[in-house]
Amino acid sequence: MSDTTPLETDGAPSNDNPYSQGVLAGDTCYVSGYGPVDPDTGEVVNGDVEAQTERVLENVAAVVEAAGGDGLADVVKVTVYLTDLEDYDRVNEAYGARFGEEPPARVCVEVSRLPDDVRIEMDAIAFLG
Repeated sequence: MSDTTPLETDGAPSNDNPYSQGVLAGDTCYVSGYGPVDPDTGEVVNGDVEAQTERVLENVAAVVEAAGGDGLADVVKVTVYLTDLEDYDRVNEAYGARFGEEPPARVCVEVSRLPDDVRIEMDAIAFLG
């Protein structure tokens, strides 16, 4: 890859799979998909889907910060993956509380299954310019 930098931070879960936590390409940070995994323990967080949404967003923010950004404030696009669209409204409440009045563009899809059988995963794009 030319002019890209793989990102690594202790603030988001890491694993031994063949992908980066994120990649910085110029002024754009591409954040890999994260479920509600605590980076300190490597375990899925306990709690409801709101608590899991919060953990996912903390993981995303940590990668953006590792790129030199301002966490969620620099996020311009998010894809949300839910295993049950019945969680949609509850996820929106937790998500909206973090993004406020100027949320990023977003896609939300229901999927049949996610790694570790978590209920939610997100990936993101942040602009750092």
